[in-house]
Amino acid sequence: MTAADFADQLKTLDATLRNIEAVLDLDRLRQDKAELEQQASAPDLWDDQARAQQVTSKLSYVNGEIGKLEGLRRRLDDAHVLLELAEAEDDPGALAEVGTELASLHKAIEEMEVRTLLSGEYDAREALVAIRAGAGGVDAADFAEMLLRMYLRWAERHGYPTEVYDTSYAEEAGLKSATFAVKAPYAYGTLSVESGTHRLVRISPFDNQGRRQTSFAGVEVLPVVEQTDHIDIPENELRVDVYRSSGPGGQSVNTTDSAVRITHVPTGIVVTCQNEKSQLQNKASALRVLQARLLERKRQEEQAKMEGLKADAAGSWGDQMRSYVLHPYQMVKDLRTEEETGNPSAVFDGELDDFIEAGIRWRKQREREDGSA
Repeated sequence: MTAADFADQLKTLDATLRNIEAVLDLDRLRQDKAELEQQASAPDLWDDQARAQQVTSKLSYVNGEIGKLEGLRRRLDDAHVLLELAEAEDDPGALAEVGTELASLHKAIEEMEVRTLLSGEYDAREALVAIRAGAGGVDAADFAEMLLRMYLRWAERHGYPTEVYDTSYAEEAGLKSATFAVKAPYAYGTLSVESGTHRLVRISPFDNQGRRQTSFAGVEVLPVVEQTDHIDIPENELRVDVYRSSGPGGQSVNTTDSAVRITHVPTGIVVTCQNEKSQLQNKASALRVLQARLLERKRQEEQAKMEGLKADAAGSWGDQMRSYVLHPYQMVKDLRTEEETGNPSAVFDGELDDFIEAGIRWRKQREREDGSA
């Protein structure tokens, strides 16, 4: 490519980045940072641990967003200076360096642009993720555990705090179900495209004849409930059972009746939490999950009413959305977006960003099409 081609690319990237800075409102982010820093420096901050964690989590997120935007702007300005030097000195090596940097910048700015597509009512919230083993016996339970690790690794890669509320272990291997929270702003908007049925094809490690096995697991992503949601649950609508935790745990986890199961009688929704040592902590965590499920149910009912359709609270569970094939070839493919990779190991180790970004773009495109229909 010529210097003129690179100059055109720089102009396009600059316009895209300016649009991102405007949509994400960089000035407002800087104001939020100043306010959060003031809150974080309060001497009584940790008197309320839940609020303290919320403040520090938001501050970390805002710092990250500002750092990304300012970093991209510096790189773009540096690339512009490097291009001018390459032209002035007629230096092919420097020109090639500009090309490499522009390719890297294009990908980074494209990734940042995805954040501007998260404008749904609950997109800015933290996320609750529930994983359940489906058809496939012990392989499905093992697959559910693989998915749990995959999402926790994804969150770890991004520096997002997580908290596992419940893990129900299967008899032979793996998990029957698991529920965890991703405590970062926009975690719900980002991960909501992961809802649906995931499918694994492989040679079963649990089959002594080495046969190929297909198994399924369901992923459900919910927005964390906030105080403004007004999800009131009368005590007489709840049935609370306590029992002894099962599976791996500390010395007091498995020896006391600390695990809690809450049934919401009117809807039949059941949630459990057993990962804390205290029965009160487990009950509080279970109530948070129940409120999130009821909020999602309310949202779906309102959406169904607007569309003149009957609500289906479990709609996303029946939608097969991604296949993970380990035999006879290696491939992970999203069935909605056609995004795919030949490296399943990397995906199971948390490299999900390409799939998530493609899913967000796909969802936004469908919203536009529905709006113009």
